[in-house]
Amino acid sequence: MNRQAHHPKPDPPGPGQESVWDYPRPAICEPTERRIQIVHRGVELVDSANAWRTLETSHPPTYYIPPADIAMEHLEPNGRRTICEWKGQARYFDIVVGDERIEAAAWSYPDPTPAFAGIRDHLAFYPDPLDRCLVDGEEIAPQPGGFYGGWISQYEAGPFKGIPGSRFW
Repeated sequence: MNRQAHHPKPDPPGPGQESVWDYPRPAICEPTERRIQIVHRGVELVDSANAWRTLETSHPPTYYIPPADIAMEHLEPNGRRTICEWKGQARYFDIVVGDERIEAAAWSYPDPTPAFAGIRDHLAFYPDPLDRCLVDGEEIAPQPGGFYGGWISQYEAGPFKGIPGSRFW
């Protein structure tokens, strides 16, 4: 197996785009004024213009939403925990809409590292299992690979970590 950290040639950014290859490593978080919406099975789960985004080299942004902008009655705690070397320990939530349960589809950092204090108790959502995830009204594409929670919109130029062969980027 080739374990070289081969970095692909970045796609040239178009007008209004950022290259994910210009995002920093280690990751950072920053507030964004972009409108973030999630609708699943006709239920508006998220509508926020108060989100934060995390940025990391080769990844599309992950959006963290304040609980006040989330239909929290559709979230139930899940026992899953993971550790991020930069953000700290994540706790997960199931999304429940009607008789459908999507396990561990949202997560938060209740006690993040100081550099990520802005996302304390905000929630991020995996877009893949949800019907519609939007940034400024545009339906996004989920970051490939299943593990990552990035949202690919018109604002980002790739290629994006998660595609085949990107494990060691």
